[in-house]
Amino acid sequence: MTSAQFDGKAVIVTGGGTGIGRATARAFAAQGAGVLVVGRTASRLAETAQGLPGVRPLVADVAAPGAAEMIVGAALDHFGRVDVLVNNAAVVRRTPRDDTSGRQAAGQMVATNLLAPMYLAQAALPQLATHAGVVVNVSTAIGQRGWPMPDGGLYVALKAALETLTRTWAVQFAPHGVRVAAVAPGPIATPIAQHQGLDPGQAAALRTALIAHVPLGRIGQPDEVAFWITQLARPEAAYTTGVVIPVDGGAVVA
Repeated sequence: MTSAQFDGKAVIVTGGGTGIGRATARAFAAQGAGVLVVGRTASRLAETAQGLPGVRPLVADVAAPGAAEMIVGAALDHFGRVDVLVNNAAVVRRTPRDDTSGRQAAGQMVATNLLAPMYLAQAALPQLATHAGVVVNVSTAIGQRGWPMPDGGLYVALKAALETLTRTWAVQFAPHGVRVAAVAPGPIATPIAQHQGLDPGQAAALRTALIAHVPLGRIGQPDEVAFWITQLARPEAAYTTGVVIPVDGGAVVA
């Protein structure tokens, strides 16, 4: 079902080529928003935008120098405003301590998973303040308890830092009329396993291990996370800021 809940509003969604980002971009567009969907692969962004004229793809690496200003500028060029920023883009890399490539992967994760959301929020703040806007960060339930994620400690730490920024920004941005919240997904059906460099057998074993932590006994779907992202951005949520909502099948309370 569609609605005009976000009619006339503009949303930036990073990491929109697959998974949660794609579902979120399409959910906002279905509710009337103009959406700038950002990612590194043009073909995947085109699939996200398919059939939705309100979705404008932008090929960009959020971690690149000057990317934040370029992304916000593109949204203004397309829509003339920014009402919602969804910091979803993230990379997951294994970071073994005794491996030079692990150090390189660590730097990439810091730049993408933590610094890019920070710079984007800073760049978008003047526009968000003009329109009583909202920032929604995508964290992870993995950061709230121990999970079987090989060599994944840095990824978890960076997501925990993003949650701290969520609470900090909620206080700092409130005088500007801007709300900040986050969702913390549990195991979701996204391409995360292949991004970790796992072979099919390893990916299947990880999936089984993750499901064992989830009381509802299944992997979640991207649409189930996108629902809460759009809910946090709605005017009815105007008294909600600084929160991190788990969307994890009950994993963090098990």
